[in-house]
Amino acid sequence: MLKQLNWTITILFYCTAAIAEEGMWTLDNFPKAAVNERYGVEITDDWLDRARLATTRLEGGCSGSFASENGLLVTNHHCITTCLTQLSTAEQDLEAEGFYAKEPDQEQRCEAEQVSVLVDTQEITAEVLAATNDKQESEANKARKATLTRLEKECEQQGDEQGQKIYCESVNLYNGGQYFMYAYKRYEDVRLVFVPEADVAAFGGDPDNFNFPRWSLDMAFLRVYENDQPAHTPDFLPWRADGADADELVMVSGHPGSTDRLLTVAQLQHVRQMAMPNWLLRYSELRGRMIQLATQSEENHRIVRIPLQGIENSLKVFRNQQLVLMDDEFMATKKEQEDILRSKDAAPFENIEAALDIFDTFYMRYLFIERTAGLQGDLFNYARTLVRAAMEREKPDAQRLRAYVEPALPGMKQRMIAANPIYPVLERQRLAFSLDKMRELLGPDDPFVKQVLGSKSPDELAAQLVDGTQLADPDYRELHWVGGIKAIETSEDPMIQLALAIDAEGRALRKRYEDEVEAVIRHAEEQIAKLRFETGGTSSYPDATFTLRVTYGSVKGWLERGEQITPFTTTQRLYDRATGSAPFRLPGSWVDARGKLNMESRFNQSFSTDITGGNSGSPAIDQHGNFVGLIFDGNIHSIGGSYWFDESMNRSVAVHPQVMLEALEKIYGAERLLDEITLAE
Repeated sequence: MLKQLNWTITILFYCTAAIAEEGMWTLDNFPKAAVNERYGVEITDDWLDRARLATTRLEGGCSGSFASENGLLVTNHHCITTCLTQLSTAEQDLEAEGFYAKEPDQEQRCEAEQVSVLVDTQEITAEVLAATNDKQESEANKARKATLTRLEKECEQQGDEQGQKIYCESVNLYNGGQYFMYAYKRYEDVRLVFVPEADVAAFGGDPDNFNFPRWSLDMAFLRVYENDQPAHTPDFLPWRADGADADELVMVSGHPGSTDRLLTVAQLQHVRQMAMPNWLLRYSELRGRMIQLATQSEENHRIVRIPLQGIENSLKVFRNQQLVLMDDEFMATKKEQEDILRSKDAAPFENIEAALDIFDTFYMRYLFIERTAGLQGDLFNYARTLVRAAMEREKPDAQRLRAYVEPALPGMKQRMIAANPIYPVLERQRLAFSLDKMRELLGPDDPFVKQVLGSKSPDELAAQLVDGTQLADPDYRELHWVGGIKAIETSEDPMIQLALAIDAEGRALRKRYEDEVEAVIRHAEEQIAKLRFETGGTSSYPDATFTLRVTYGSVKGWLERGEQITPFTTTQRLYDRATGSAPFRLPGSWVDARGKLNMESRFNQSFSTDITGGNSGSPAIDQHGNFVGLIFDGNIHSIGGSYWFDESMNRSVAVHPQVMLEALEKIYGAERLLDEITLAE
């Protein structure tokens, strides 16, 4: 595989647009000519605009799409676990048991969820570069952030003047080669409409994760509201019940989280040698502790199930990404590509190397203290956010940390006061584990470790903090949010006191990182972007940044060890694989309905589209603008897509509309949903 990979990535560096089916493209630069040349299909600006307005971003890190003009949207079951956890109780576990609102007034509010739709983009590169020209790197970094904050605020004010309530976010493309302002319409009232049982939504569990063939009904329906009424969303996607045919053109519109295909060799080596081994070591041990905790009671098993799934998913991602980074041919090819640019100007590459050498000297302290790897859990995260928000709101907007500027605060507050459940047994375990790893990796004599732990063990301190704090109460959190700096400084809550006591050390590390590492790398990346633009302009695509992208490909399988993998699975094989035991257990509703279902219905499908994390919930769309699939995963080869794309092997995995519609009708009796979904002619 990697020999094919070596050839592929060598070509893509210089003429990406010439290779079909690669790239997460911004809509202003979508390769219409390449699509037309390969598939004989003309993708128009109208098509792209419609896809943009139909595609949603779930601020928790996923995508979705509108399925009706009344605010109904479809995404993945695994994308709304926060909502399901919030709405569940020990007596009714919605994540496991599923949910359907038979009547509109039964739709339940997901308090922490926000949904955004991209409504406008404007390039701001000239303004940003004008603010940073002729400045030293650290001063340029500060000026850049202040300028982006000012432009975001001006963008929102302009929307207010035009009678539009919008949220504006600056976007960095090509690692500093371009800057854009993206304006979003944001829905803060999001309600749960339907979700199937976990046993069928995640059928196959961790063994099947990132694999294909698959049989997962990983879908969920939400609805966005305005003024306590379903929002008007005329730009929805009709559903094509039979989906797309093999080899047919499909496009995926969504918000891929991040890729690192433009990193330098030095940056890739830093990830390989410092970051990735650290994450793998800690997550592997944490997984074992979570499994042990889950065995102690049925309630613990329920509490641990969702975070454990997240850990197992992350481990599989990290392991396979590390395999790419450890491959000598891959790194040699990256070096060959880089040497061509170095021959024009080696200075930016050398500056990145020097900055990373400095970073290596305090990486672990930065990770455990400022990035709070040593203080994990929802309760400490609440405390840190309350402390930082109170302090930052005392400053002018342009001087704040970027996460706490005015445009970001409404969403932050909504998440802060949402009534999410807190499980003390899980909080104690997560906090104790992270404290233990901090002591191990920074050393028991480290001044920060001694300041935090004192004479207590990690288990003792975690129990004291979790049992003593009141931050599990959303009203208590809101009181401290509204009370600001005075409420924080006078608080007797032990978790808030700890966050306040260690804040100065975290800020000092953050400042050092921003001045000595981030500023240098950001300036160097802008210089490298200019070198790339001199070679090929914007004929290549930028790395993913959790902003709207469209990628194209076809319904397609692949050749795996001499065996041809077909792009469709059917319902029959789902029942053949069911064992009655997790993770291959079917819910009772599916067992009972077996005789009603068409065993030849298509269940899951694979596409040759280029995706990454964040594309979960993205719609697959045909050339006519019809919904033909719901992205929920990739195959095992796609995991390395953070660093490269291999057209012969990388595949997206989607739920087929045929099984979605059949399940709604014959298993769940969701007539209200079926009546609302428009089927394509």
